[in-house]
Amino acid sequence: MKAVYLYNFGRFVEWPGSAAAKANSFNVCVLGQDPFGPVLDSVLAGERIGGKNVVARRIENPQDSANCQIVFLSSTEASRLSQIIETLNKEAVLTVSDMPQFSQRGGMIQFVLEGNRVRFEVNLAAAESADLKIGSRLLVLAERVVRESHEK
Repeated sequence: MKAVYLYNFGRFVEWPGSAAAKANSFNVCVLGQDPFGPVLDSVLAGERIGGKNVVARRIENPQDSANCQIVFLSSTEASRLSQIIETLNKEAVLTVSDMPQFSQRGGMIQFVLEGNRVRFEVNLAAAESADLKIGSRLLVLAERVVRESHEK
């Protein structure tokens, strides 16, 4: 289900023109230990966003995210989350994770379990600071939306 959400997030987020043009494909990247396995590849196979083929990539460092539009941060990256968020928020990259407190710690979209259902929270302030526009259709589906920005 989370793999399907990652694809749909890409459909309802608008990247700045320069970020959207920088890659030949629309890249959904996984940073750290991959919790999806082949499921992510099969969900994305044959899909297109913004006229580009959607591709799953696995990366080991946040510096490898140059051509990623979405980066899913594995829970194995929790110990270095602050450093990763700081690096990725300088780029127009949508950050997503299922780590506890992810959206409160500067991540943009956090998966949360509500009973047996996968839901998500959106840190709109973090997305806007990276020049990403999250569409209203996605915000309506969010369990919680944090709108206020933190003072710099």
